[in-house]
Amino acid sequence: MAETTQFELVSPEKLLYSEETEMVVVPGAEGNFGVLPRHAPMISTLRPGVIDVYQKGSVAERIFVAGGFAEVTETRCTVLAEEALPLSDVDVARVDKDLADLRDDLKDAKADLERERLEARITVLEAMRAAASH
Repeated sequence: MAETTQFELVSPEKLLYSEETEMVVVPGAEGNFGVLPRHAPMISTLRPGVIDVYQKGSVAERIFVAGGFAEVTETRCTVLAEEALPLSDVDVARVDKDLADLRDDLKDAKADLERERLEARITVLEAMRAAASH
């Protein structure tokens, strides 16, 4: 039997995914990184992007995350995601509508804090749209 790594994906609400995997590729803040069995321990912040979960030599699951943190040990990769959604569940038309609405709101935003919040959400949705289009 091939060596595996335990992968767990946790959102603020619940445990979303928990499986033994061959490899997990995670969208780290400084670039994607792969986690294999016996990986060196590390912690990384995440940028909006896709987690690829490998089983039987190929990608078995693709999950969009809006950001968060990943903790890696020799036997486990735990991702604490701000928001997570299977890539297959992304509705591109809905994302396009939400982006248009947010961009309109951004034009009308007066306060810096409100502009920053809207810009951050636009960045997440743009990444989600790009990921779903591939």
